[in-house]
Amino acid sequence: MGPAIETFELRKVYNEDKVAVEGLTLRVERGEVFGYLGPNGAGKTTSMKMLLGLVAPTSGSAMLLGQPIGQPRVRAKVGFLPEHFRFHEWMRADEFLDLHGQLYGMSLADRQARIPKLIEQVGLAEAAARQLKTFSKGMNQRIGLAMALLPRPDVVFLDEPTSGLDPFGRLLVRDVIRAARREGTTVFLNSHLLSEVEVTCDRVAFIRSGRVVRAGSIEELAGGLVRVRIRLDAVADGLLADLAEWSSHIEQIDGRTLDLTLADEEQLPDLNLWLVGRGLRVYSMAPHVLSLEELFVQIMQ
Repeated sequence: MGPAIETFELRKVYNEDKVAVEGLTLRVERGEVFGYLGPNGAGKTTSMKMLLGLVAPTSGSAMLLGQPIGQPRVRAKVGFLPEHFRFHEWMRADEFLDLHGQLYGMSLADRQARIPKLIEQVGLAEAAARQLKTFSKGMNQRIGLAMALLPRPDVVFLDEPTSGLDPFGRLLVRDVIRAARREGTTVFLNSHLLSEVEVTCDRVAFIRSGRVVRAGSIEELAGGLVRVRIRLDAVADGLLADLAEWSSHIEQIDGRTLDLTLADEEQLPDLNLWLVGRGLRVYSMAPHVLSLEELFVQIMQ
């Protein structure tokens, strides 16, 4: 079967001088939820458009479901929810999905069975007969998610699928993505809401200037690193400079509190003894595994 997505030095240049994606090499396995992360302008949306066959690469190559990108028979197995969308405002939600079901080549019986289930799944059962022009942004986001998943795609690309949603909407989308994974769909997710990515994705890739900087599960990316918050009687002059031998990531929160990253939690007792040996009183040391947001800041820096 091979991977769902594989790219080799994929590159896109606009107007001969604006490099949007520079040498993207990436592998996404079938059936996983994959987070695609990076700062604004990192080339995330352009990468997705190349994989979807909407933008032609300048150089490099890519495979989608074992076939070169852009082939119609492969694109028929792909769902897509863009970040910026404009739907048919005069249509009812159920009519909108039925139209796209026809475009996907689904039979009438399949559409009649699939559409009510999806509308229920995205929390819009009571709004199925309403026109899309009456929908809020969050409701349109959810009907768009139903549209992307309608044909039971092998791969679905979601570009900022929770950007217009409240916390309840984000929980619902999280459940929909997990349900799609259980059905065997590979989910390629681009989102700035790192807390959502952290609880949803199996693996993530950090990209910068269209290149993968790091990729793996959050545990693999953390590599045993521990973030610890230390509360002292006071942060003495010169303490931050001296702590550089323990950590390269130190932040002073206030006059008594520090955050720093350790390579291993086994360093905690030794660090405590070191602080006490300097005459400092340690009121608390609260360690935790690095969050995806903390990893993002460290890797991007």
